[in-house]
Amino acid sequence: MDIPAIRRIALFTDFGEGLYVGQMRARLGASLPAMPLIDLVHDLPAFRPDLAAYLLPALVRDMPGGTLYLCVVDPGVGGTRAALAVQADADWFLGPDNGLLAPLVGRATTVSVWRIGWQPVRMSASFHGRDWFVPAAVRLCLGEDLAMTSLAPTLMVGSDWPGELANLLYVDRFGNLISGLNAPPLDRRPLLQVGSQRLPRLRTFCEGAPGQAFWYENAFGLVEIAVNQDRADRMLGLGPGDPIGPFVNK
Repeated sequence: MDIPAIRRIALFTDFGEGLYVGQMRARLGASLPAMPLIDLVHDLPAFRPDLAAYLLPALVRDMPGGTLYLCVVDPGVGGTRAALAVQADADWFLGPDNGLLAPLVGRATTVSVWRIGWQPVRMSASFHGRDWFVPAAVRLCLGEDLAMTSLAPTLMVGSDWPGELANLLYVDRFGNLISGLNAPPLDRRPLLQVGSQRLPRLRTFCEGAPGQAFWYENAFGLVEIAVNQDRADRMLGLGPGDPIGPFVNK
């Protein structure tokens, strides 16, 4: 099969700080020394592919095409879950078949999905990010065989998940809370029910008074909850996985 040009590899994991990302980057750098490597995000909520799945397409939205996304949020590592290769529009994605890639596939204009049949001879049971997904990414970039078999997108884990998620996905370093809801057009300014509070919509931080909680459309097109010059996670007592909504007309 024809492999579109891969111009960069972006890493998308829940590995956080520590030795795991460095191990993956070292393997990739040794095998593909001229390939740019991008640390897209490594502090995704641990063990939560159901949350990371809705952040991935938002982060990809404004990225340049020709990127291979190496996606590892994989609490089932070493089990029976399959490894997938996905060609979606101008990009490639490698990751476990645990729902992590399903919302992205559902939003793509053109998409093909394969199960990866190839495995390296030597592979640990607990670190497939380094030992399976990285070598698979290298082989894909080099046009080498991965023993891939076509998979209907409807057979992916998570193919029946909703298009949006009314839950919080991620907390950034400022305490802002990113949700899985797509922001409505700016001319719509409903209140957002968050716990016992109803938060107004603002366009950006400086429209609110210091200490005011609000929601807005973030740079990725998602509903984000913030407090001007303070931490929304602490002030509202919320974190990844917590439900939000519904929208309420004023």
